[in-house]
Amino acid sequence: MPAPNKIISRSLVITSAALLSASLAAPAALAAPVPSATPPAGMSTVGGARLGLPGTQVDLGDGAPVLPKDLTARSWIVADAESGAVLAAHNAHWRLPPASTLKMLFADTVLPKFPRTQTHKVTPADLADVGAGSSLVGVKENETYTVHDLWLGVFLRSGNDAVHVLSAMNGGTKPTVEDMNAHAQELQALDTNVVSPDGYDADHQVSSAYDLTLFARSGMQKKDFREYCSTVRASFPGETKKNKKGKTSRGSFEIQNTNRLLSGDYDISVYQGIAGVKNGNTTHAGATFTGVAERDGRVLLVTVMNPGKPDHNEVYKETAKLFDWGFAALDKARPVGELVPPRSAAEAKAEPGAEPSAGRTDDGSSAAAVAHASVQNGSRGAGIALAVAGGVLVLLAAGAFLVNRRWPLPDLMRRRTRP
Repeated sequence: MPAPNKIISRSLVITSAALLSASLAAPAALAAPVPSATPPAGMSTVGGARLGLPGTQVDLGDGAPVLPKDLTARSWIVADAESGAVLAAHNAHWRLPPASTLKMLFADTVLPKFPRTQTHKVTPADLADVGAGSSLVGVKENETYTVHDLWLGVFLRSGNDAVHVLSAMNGGTKPTVEDMNAHAQELQALDTNVVSPDGYDADHQVSSAYDLTLFARSGMQKKDFREYCSTVRASFPGETKKNKKGKTSRGSFEIQNTNRLLSGDYDISVYQGIAGVKNGNTTHAGATFTGVAERDGRVLLVTVMNPGKPDHNEVYKETAKLFDWGFAALDKARPVGELVPPRSAAEAKAEPGAEPSAGRTDDGSSAAAVAHASVQNGSRGAGIALAVAGGVLVLLAAGAFLVNRRWPLPDLMRRRTRP
């Protein structure tokens, strides 16, 4: 063999060995298979047959604007949060890695279990399963936090450390995953399989734009969920320190919401009427986002998964375009599907003699009442979170499954300009 060929052969052997070594040393999440570049020919038909078809589904009525032409996301959906009507969708049931948008299901499942004033001292075991490279809020071992602190860490900084502490309080990662999967089934989010409660890349951990929208819609029925997902910035407890005299003190630091439609960025403005919900980004999921926004008394939910365009903040830019389209298309575009009710609501409707519910929020107020939630150190110091009138799932006599028609946001949200 000529000398140059020997050198090339030796180099290939060394390179192969190095790659094999790296793959063995890599975290399991990084070894998770990358999803197919094309959606399956047949997907779930929950919510309507058209939602199970690959490609874009839209039915433009008279006067309805055309969809934005520069959308690159693998999957997206635009839905009326009140009526549940799906105005348009693209591969809505494609099962894809969800990233931290899965934290919406985590919150919807676990948030009701602990009062916000409850405290917990963090142990090393609580943080043992946090994945390498995870987003963190800065939870420290042997420090005590309130449940309120931890949820701020989950929603604002997408802190996997806060998720794992709350999971430990819930009995551990395994029972929390079981609870989340059971809740997904109750919500009829049948595309979802939870492996890690924080959305960290893992084999067989999947959801869909349709399911993520169901999670957001369900979560928004909870007062605390609405508060946390609409908070722009807050104070988070720091580490306890001791001075030379032995006196201890504990400061705090500011955290800001990483949802750029809520907090803004150098290349994108705060979206008018935005009120949450959750963003995510991992190696295999790409960027994912579910948002809720109100305009002129109407409320939309938009989910966008994995834009193909590599531009900075592209997931938010495509979401904003879909929000703009959806608000312009309301009452003009004919629905191509619906957001289904939870199983329990559907079963209650099916019972003989069942009466339609007048609707109550999680804090017991009537569905027509405005529930103002106070935010500590929240939306630019305004102290007022998302005000949701009812926001409860209602079964009407006609059998339609609706969120209360009145879902106003605070004036501060209304005054924000669109990008």
